[in-house]
Amino acid sequence: ATRSGTDSAAHPASVWVGVVRSDHYTKEEELIEGQYRNETVEDSDGSHTTYEYLLPEEAAFKSFFYEMFQQHWGDMVFGPCLEGAVFEIQLTDPPQLGYLDGYLTVNLKDWHFHLCLGLHKGSKANSTSDALAQQRRPSKAAFFRSIGRGGRFGSWGFRLWNGAQEQMLTIFFPNPYLSERMKPQKPDWSRLVLWNEMRCKYLPGAVAWSPEG
Repeated sequence: ATRSGTDSAAHPASVWVGVVRSDHYTKEEELIEGQYRNETVEDSDGSHTTYEYLLPEEAAFKSFFYEMFQQHWGDMVFGPCLEGAVFEIQLTDPPQLGYLDGYLTVNLKDWHFHLCLGLHKGSKANSTSDALAQQRRPSKAAFFRSIGRGGRFGSWGFRLWNGAQEQMLTIFFPNPYLSERMKPQKPDWSRLVLWNEMRCKYLPGAVAWSPEG
């Protein structure tokens, strides 16, 4: 079984509190007090995914990923999630983290990966152009929940896109429909505690979600 459930990797349309936006946020698109950007899209498999977007700020991203990989590394499945290619990485030991020039490095002993979270300048000998730096850094990020056809099954997570609107990473949080051993079960909604806690911490004005509404 997979924690991703019915999740689709389709890129959502870009809407900001009812205003069409470009690939990147502008000063005119600042959060209205107590609100955040959200939308629900119908995926090609008939499921529905609701995205709740953060402003793409380096400090918030750094705080979020440090918290997830330092405190909740055993509670998530992560990796790129694209149509035709889904990576479901689970950690058995806490990783080592480093941060340099806008990049988070997650070191897993035998292998590691780099994730651009902010401004990237490069070195004096090999500087990064503004266009390339803009493409590499995140342009949007969202907490999401996907519900399958008929309101059954689904997935709850966090997703990050770069400046070219390419998906960078998806994190799947504990799924009510799957046990800790990833076996199907009757929905245990208490497994959404971490997802709700992180949503409420990083989305201004968010309240805990439950299936009762």
